[in-house]
Amino acid sequence: MGRARICSLMLLVALISIQLHQLNAGKPKSPLKLNSRILQESMVKLINDNAQAGWRATMSSRFANYTVGQFMQLLGVKPMSEGDLEGISVITHRRGLKLPRSFDARKTWSQCGTIGEILDQGHCGSCWAFGAVEALSDRFCIHFGKNISLSVNDLLACCGFMCGDGCDGGYPISAWRYFVHTGVVTEECDPYFDNSGCSHPGCEPAFPTPKCEKRCKKNNLLWRESKHFGVNAYRISSDPYSIMAEIFMNGPVEVSFTVYEDFAYYKSGVYKHVTGDEMGGHAVKLIGWGTTDEGEDYWLLANQWNRSWGDDGYFMITRGTNECGIEEDVVAGMPSSRNLMMMPDENDQGDNVSRYASF
Repeated sequence: MGRARICSLMLLVALISIQLHQLNAGKPKSPLKLNSRILQESMVKLINDNAQAGWRATMSSRFANYTVGQFMQLLGVKPMSEGDLEGISVITHRRGLKLPRSFDARKTWSQCGTIGEILDQGHCGSCWAFGAVEALSDRFCIHFGKNISLSVNDLLACCGFMCGDGCDGGYPISAWRYFVHTGVVTEECDPYFDNSGCSHPGCEPAFPTPKCEKRCKKNNLLWRESKHFGVNAYRISSDPYSIMAEIFMNGPVEVSFTVYEDFAYYKSGVYKHVTGDEMGGHAVKLIGWGTTDEGEDYWLLANQWNRSWGDDGYFMITRGTNECGIEEDVVAGMPSSRNLMMMPDENDQGDNVSRYASF
């Protein structure tokens, strides 16, 4: 083998090694780290003693018995390559709309009970499914005046490899595509499988993905008739104005971001990463924005770790600087009238539909 060929091979190996190192940077790998408790009193003190942090930390009861590895299991957003995103529409809203200084979807559409719900994904890495189903449920109320809760379980169990690996993570945009092509049943038809958590002797915090049964748990409901659909699936450009305009006109969206160790401690204030290793990707529902009295712009989001975590289940994160990648992976879709019984509703929102629908 010639010297030039040997040098080329050595260079290739070096480049691959660098890429692998970059991919794994910040992610704990040692068993000692993975088996240690995610919550440490020393971390709370470190954050709360930092005058520049801008938020308060606490020992959340939600993760009282979690190890680092168990916490990482909840962070179920899988990265997608640029090639996988080809063909997906990217919405950019023109700057002709005057947006308010602050906005809270819970107040604007107070008749929509799902917007203010805080759910719990249990021990399953199903955040990618929760964020999508919650946002679509909200949009059915906003655009059709229908208060319905859609099924995370249907999406999680039945989307299959097209959406990822179920409880071991998935792709948010694929969830919205599933709504278009397959539809999703109601929560009443197919309730979430992990309502009680891990309690039997010897069990692990991670659950296997539930089986796709395609039948309603209630005998008087039919699977096909319980399906609700989306019209489209799209991304929103990372420009904060476009994200705000999308929420203002069409309702909450699903966002993905990078979670670090310190996020597990969040209690109040405007979060930004202060300390700790990278844990993984997480998806949540973005419902509004605002500016603090100190002049710091923030996003308002609903998490699915129950109300014992964070600010009654919600959190704020810095807006306008793409903190933890919060502005670069925003997805949504519009609800469809297909299979929807347009019966008279006591919360008829006909005026709101014409005002907010943009598609």
